[in-house]
Amino acid sequence: MKKKIALIVVLGMAAVSAFAGGAPWYKWINRYDRTIICAQISPGEAWIQYQGPFMEARCSKPGVPQ
Repeated sequence: MKKKIALIVVLGMAAVSAFAGGAPWYKWINRYDRTIICAQISPGEAWIQYQGPFMEARCSKPGVPQ
């Protein structure tokens, strides 16, 4: 009985996560050499969020993914 309940809970969580939207992308600029990259999270302490959010990894379509 406990296994069935656990299975139902796990399948329910998997079904809910299937409808989750993607994370937005941002342009990040390096504060030392001014290199600009596109990433979803900060690449490190030397990087400052420059522009965004964007819908895809090229950082060319503005907006938040649905």
